[in-house]
Amino acid sequence: MDESEFDEFYTSSRARIIGQLYAMIGDHDEAQECVQEAFVRAWAHRGSLSRAQHPEAWVRTTAYRLAVSRWRRTRLARRPADRAVSAPVTAGPPDDARVAHVALIEALRQLPEKQVRALVLHHLCDLPVAEVARETGVPEGTVKARLARGRTALAALLDDGLGQPGSPEGAHHG
Repeated sequence: MDESEFDEFYTSSRARIIGQLYAMIGDHDEAQECVQEAFVRAWAHRGSLSRAQHPEAWVRTTAYRLAVSRWRRTRLARRPADRAVSAPVTAGPPDDARVAHVALIEALRQLPEKQVRALVLHHLCDLPVAEVARETGVPEGTVKARLARGRTALAALLDDGLGQPGSPEGAHHG
């Protein structure tokens, strides 16, 4: 992959991969940093990357592994409350799409990591089950089970949190 091909690849996929990683890990700043580092590594491996069938999957997987590695190194220093403090502050009441987006990210944070990754790869990245299995290194049946369990848990979490009387989201409509 030459410089212009890499620039085109970077430009066309960077924002998408950041969004996908953000959905997987729940921290937008961390997602941006890990994706940037993954692209730096991709540049260093561009010779072999050009021969790969799915360079975007390579960058996404690398960014995900960086995020997991960073999380493991810092998990003792971070407390759950610290994550809430780093949430972006918005002026005025959020619109319905933002409320739904925040609710989805918060619900994903409550699911097991492997279910979140399967859900994001399948539903946000639009990868078929076989590709999710290849990217995560597990059998297709395992991916299907993670998707089924994840969808069920996610639906329950979203039903509990969105638009219920007394919930912050429900209060915006009254």
